[in-house]
Amino acid sequence: MPLACLTDFQAYARERLSKVTWDFIEGGADDTFTRDDNIAAFKRIRLRPRYLKNVANVDTRTTIQGEEITAPICIAPTGFHCLVWPDGEMSTARAAQAAGVGYVTSMFATCALEDIAATAPTGLKWFQLYVHPDRQLNKNLVQKVESLGFRALVITVDVPKLGNRRHDIRNQLDLKLTLLLKDLHFPKERTPMPYFQMSPINSSMSWNDLSWLQSITRLPIILKGILTKEDAELAVKHNVNGIIVSNHGGRQLDDVPASIDALAEVVAAVKGKMEVYLDGGIRTGNDVLKALALGAKCVFLGRPVLWGLAYKGEHGVEEVLNIIKNEFHTSMALTGCRSVAEINQDLIQFPRL
Repeated sequence: MPLACLTDFQAYARERLSKVTWDFIEGGADDTFTRDDNIAAFKRIRLRPRYLKNVANVDTRTTIQGEEITAPICIAPTGFHCLVWPDGEMSTARAAQAAGVGYVTSMFATCALEDIAATAPTGLKWFQLYVHPDRQLNKNLVQKVESLGFRALVITVDVPKLGNRRHDIRNQLDLKLTLLLKDLHFPKERTPMPYFQMSPINSSMSWNDLSWLQSITRLPIILKGILTKEDAELAVKHNVNGIIVSNHGGRQLDDVPASIDALAEVVAAVKGKMEVYLDGGIRTGNDVLKALALGAKCVFLGRPVLWGLAYKGEHGVEEVLNIIKNEFHTSMALTGCRSVAEINQDLIQFPRL
């Protein structure tokens, strides 16, 4: 039976993957309220379709940081792809390239960055960085990804300390390379995760560090993990190039707002001075439409990409991307939108309290 929606891939992956791996991917912080609310919050938003609009030709294309993509749906940074498929991030990169969307490679990739860049040479790739306390290590890595053709730097800001992930504690999961290797499916000839060993969490990072990062790269800098207007305003003040509204998939601080509920506040705060994106809870084309109606330029998929990877590697990720792209095309047509520029807040309503 063919898989028809993203949650079909979720059900397949749950059956295929080990309990430890599944819990690591699906787990959230504390009571997992925010993880679950990321999805539920989209269902609280209703659509207001417009008809007789001539939607014979619907164009889903858009741009992010000046680069064209086939739809406003890209791949969020998630680590350890070799946990679910032997070629790991290489398969993910090829799928993104084939689908014509962007892929944010995690610093915790289980494939060498050179291999990821080489396997998808024309794909749009950004790199996600956890800032290390040693500036020289940061500089070396940033210059490396720039030389490999990555087009933007995504700085994760919501991990000054790792969130309290109960599933991983119960499973005694320690994300040290030596303990993960037994569950990773590496080809024997590849050396995994070249930067993992130099990645302790930097609890001292502050807004003042951004100017140094900007001084060592020509790449646009995107901040991932912003949820409030105060931080959005500071991002504008510090001349960053974009924001990903995100709560880390509900894996860091529980009881924060769902990403979609935080979006409008952030969009209003930046006043059009930078692009705003969103991740967290995207499962359908309607979800994509709702995020764009609230001001997101693009959304990023996290867990669903790993479900697709577990299903059929590169081709499974392609299937996930194509399904949600087709759903988004349908959502646009059925609400009367011929281009992403026509998607606006008039298309949505919130239930009366």
